Amino acid sequence: MTDTFTHKCPNCGGPLLFDPKDQKFHCEYCLNVYSEAEVTAYEKAQHEAHLEETSSEEALTYTAESQTGQTSTEEKATYADAAGTDQEQAKQEDMELFNCPSCGAQIVTEATTAATYCYYCHNPVVLAGRLSGNFLPEKVLPFAIEKDEAVEKFLAWTKKKWFIPKDFFNKEQIDKMTGVYFPYWVVDATIKGQLNAMGTSLRVWRIGDIEYTETKQFDVTRQGNLSFNELIKNALSKNTQQKMVETVQPFPINKAIPFKSQYLAGFQAEKRDIEYEAIQHAVQNELKDYSETLLKDTAAGYTTLTKLRTTISLDDEKNHYMLLPIWLVTYRSNEQSKKVYYFAMNGQTGKVSGVLPVSYKRLGLFTFGIFSVVLALFMIGGWFL
Repeated sequence: MTDTFTHKCPNCGGPLLFDPKDQKFHCEYCLNVYSEAEVTAYEKAQHEAHLEETSSEEALTYTAESQTGQTSTEEKATYADAAGTDQEQAKQEDMELFNCPSCGAQIVTEATTAATYCYYCHNPVVLAGRLSGNFLPEKVLPFAIEKDEAVEKFLAWTKKKWFIPKDFFNKEQIDKMTGVYFPYWVVDATIKGQLNAMGTSLRVWRIGDIEYTETKQFDVTRQGNLSFNELIKNALSKNTQQKMVETVQPFPINKAIPFKSQYLAGFQAEKRDIEYEAIQHAVQNELKDYSETLLKDTAAGYTTLTKLRTTISLDDEKNHYMLLPIWLVTYRSNEQSKKVYYFAMNGQTGKVSGVLPVSYKRLGLFTFGIFSVVLALFMIGGWFL
């Protein structure tokens, strides 16, 4: 079973929630507000106290065993078998089940879920094992837009569109908006590039009835060092709407901070299931394509460039594993197709992306109305004629 925990209020023990508005942690029970440093200091003290208590209990257990005699070989074998069974069961269940640390309810999650809510007590829960070791993010970009503001921006965006189904604006539908930290690889690289080509410059002019053409050819060489910062690549295979999510970029990566699980409180989070090695070749090809384009852009001013040759070498490449904030809304159409629509909003900038549903009934009524008006005007004009 995956280890879980909820960040608790130092005053009353209630669950803490991260508030994007003031970038602090709020307790909805006693209404106290804490900074990240205060929460970290409290949890560190709690952890140290727990370790001391555990050490004392282990010492007492050892003393009791030494007084009553050693455990029999048969009992040891039984304990070992039981431990092995528990570990095997844990491996099977780790990807599906966890226990809520607040109410003890058993919750089913997907394999990549790293933070969520308990469906019973509604407390925020972090699945510790899925954001540790190799899966520990280097940085997190906290949400800067709270839900009420996100809903307002989303509705303002949709109201600019026509023929949207009325039920799309229902409160129940809008309340489905969820803040999710998605995993991404952020790549920085430096590249050495060189371009060689034959540049042709044409000049045409006329004197009287005679047209003159002047052709000049040049050996063109461009070389330099190119730097690429914050190339963002998806690290979650189930993110089928990746193209949509890409359109809410850019993210202000400079505002990202060293990862602390406290910032996940009150939001959902996913862990990566795409390793950098799996996308490295594609990333390098993309960087080389960008480099070639930039080198070509520096050779402007020629009519044509021929015999083009480029040499691109990757000088340095660094990747960083980060969690980036996105507000998500999912809508299932009431039409016969039952098509699912996805919408994303940048949790820092508020930029929205998605394809809105179309109510063909409203579109049909609008078309019929336009047709009726045109027909009426035609008949009136014909009557006077």
